[in-house]
Amino acid sequence: MFNHIILMGSFLKYSFATVFGIFLFFIVAILLMAGIGFFASRKGTVKVKPNSIMSIKFDYPIEDRSKTSTPSLTSFSFDDKKIGLNDILANIEKAQTDDRIKGIYLDLSTVTVGLGIAEEIRGKLLKFRESGKFIIAYSEVMTQKAYYLASTADKIYLNPKGVIALQGFSTELTFFKEALDRLGIQPEIFYAGNFKSATEPLRYTKMSDYNRLQTRALLSDFYQNFVTQIASSRKMSPEKLNDIIDNLLVRNAEDAKANGIVDDLLYYDQVQAELHKRTGIKDDKDLEFVSIEKYTKVPDTKKKSTNKKDKIAILYAEGGIQDGEGDDSNIASLDYIKYIQDIRKDKDVKALVLRVNSGGGSALASEIIWRELELVKKQGIPIIASMGDVAASGGYYICANADTIVAQPNTVTGSIGVFGVFAELGDFYKSKLGMTFDTVKTTRHSDFPTSPLLSHAFNDEDKAIVQKGVDEIYQSFLKRVSDGRKMPVDKVNEIAQGRVWTGTQAQKNGLVDVLGGVEDAIKLAAKRAGLADGSYQVARFPEQEDKFSKLFKNFGAAAKQSAIDAELQKQLGSQYKYYQQLRSLSQLNGIQARMPFEFDIK
Repeated sequence: MFNHIILMGSFLKYSFATVFGIFLFFIVAILLMAGIGFFASRKGTVKVKPNSIMSIKFDYPIEDRSKTSTPSLTSFSFDDKKIGLNDILANIEKAQTDDRIKGIYLDLSTVTVGLGIAEEIRGKLLKFRESGKFIIAYSEVMTQKAYYLASTADKIYLNPKGVIALQGFSTELTFFKEALDRLGIQPEIFYAGNFKSATEPLRYTKMSDYNRLQTRALLSDFYQNFVTQIASSRKMSPEKLNDIIDNLLVRNAEDAKANGIVDDLLYYDQVQAELHKRTGIKDDKDLEFVSIEKYTKVPDTKKKSTNKKDKIAILYAEGGIQDGEGDDSNIASLDYIKYIQDIRKDKDVKALVLRVNSGGGSALASEIIWRELELVKKQGIPIIASMGDVAASGGYYICANADTIVAQPNTVTGSIGVFGVFAELGDFYKSKLGMTFDTVKTTRHSDFPTSPLLSHAFNDEDKAIVQKGVDEIYQSFLKRVSDGRKMPVDKVNEIAQGRVWTGTQAQKNGLVDVLGGVEDAIKLAAKRAGLADGSYQVARFPEQEDKFSKLFKNFGAAAKQSAIDAELQKQLGSQYKYYQQLRSLSQLNGIQARMPFEFDIK
């Protein structure tokens, strides 16, 4: 008995020590983070010296909105590098009237922006250049997206041994049908819309005629816009530029200069010498660069006061649309109900700009968000939808009843169609794992599928039920668009069928009203609400979490999944996208209003 008491005492002592150690770790972590936050706030304002140059890189995926930096659990630091489109546009405009900023240096070695966002940034850079300040673009290797942005510069320089890839646009789709056949996985697919190509990778080994038609039309429109804009900036005819690209006349740096694609071939030190001349800084002195990320912390002394009562709300909807709750990388129905209700209850909100960058997702979640936006309209608050790189399928669904829809010419939109995907795994389980299943039912449909992963095949009656559900949701989608666009359902059906359109094409067929960016949408919202310029403030939703809230959210399953994804991306490299596409299959629960798995324009 005495030994048992001693053992129990030892157990309690070590248990207490373990719990106390964990508690102490959290206390130390909090103190460290508080210290880091304190010192970060002490150096929050960046001082810009005279004759400075704002340097801009686009070497990370640019989202619509800057997000609160994510804390690192291992280094107790924050990643402040990445800023969103909102701050990029604001900083370029701010630098335009900042006498300390003499020009912009574009480092275009790596560019990962989408075409729609690139177009918004390009427009802002052109306005900056109109102010009389210089833009210099330089790279050793320049992709087509990089050159699209570089063409805003008054001088484009390329390394003497550098490369510009000008060969036109293409896209490559990945098909999984034969892989699924070999694994014994039989997809059960239900869809509405001849052009709804999201399920084609699972049922075909190549594009359908419908998909090839829409993809060619999409790329052709993007390419025409690309050529027209660059030719105008480079002061050459579109025909000449197209000839250069079509015949692959730029194969090396010398070709680029000879054909007027770049202004000169320089090494980086020679570019620096050019920047010294532009800024008036002596060659023996260092150039004064301020990155666009740091420039965010520079106060805008010429900005009008935002101490106004009236508000224009901007609701950012970026990522996949899903049911329930989510995070800042997706559009979750329960979260957006709250955000929209907060906007609706704020009596100072006079108009709403819905900024959408989404290829869609759950049809049910899209309908739920549509309903909340409908309540905003019924309250008399005008809604202006602004489309980013993509606002298609479910992304278009939530835009459909806006008073005005604004898109970039390079926006991908439309894709008005729905589908459902199930995977019958019976043969896979049996042949690969030696597993079989047997079922007892109380009613005819007791085993009706409630998950996208099936242990047995659909019977004909079940298939008919699912297809009927898909068709009903498609008709509801058409009705939402018909009501919002004030267009007959039959007319909507003609331009729907799951087909994707560019912003330019969508304006012609009535799915879009105005071509422009998010700043144009804000101006339209103000006009619709009867607000004069400078008489309102912009309120951004959802409200962002502070850094410390993010820190503690990073503990647990989300952090583990993030770490796994990061390691897989590191190990798989460019093949990581195939893992993402396959993993997404298990997440397609319910009827989907979603874009194709992958649409990467090269």
